[in-house]
Amino acid sequence: MLPENRIATHPGEILKEEFLGPAGITQVAIARHIGIPLQRVNEIVRGKRGVSPETAWLLSQALGTTPEFWMNLQDSYDLTSKRPKRTVKRLIKTA
Repeated sequence: MLPENRIATHPGEILKEEFLGPAGITQVAIARHIGIPLQRVNEIVRGKRGVSPETAWLLSQALGTTPEFWMNLQDSYDLTSKRPKRTVKRLIKTA
């Protein structure tokens, strides 16, 4: 369920606040562990970059989650942050 009155939390904030911080893992350590550039991790944590399917797989393996967890976070963020200001009338009526 998408929040209607706010933008969903960016997956980078979840990564930082729910995984890295509590475990005492640095961005450098997670980047090295999963074999991606530190810049990619930093941009995700800062909300400047989204989580790609490949990164979702790598994070899921390292952190004991599923890739769907990361992709669902990203999808929710993308959908709420790009919600159009205007509405469109329904074209097809359902029975």
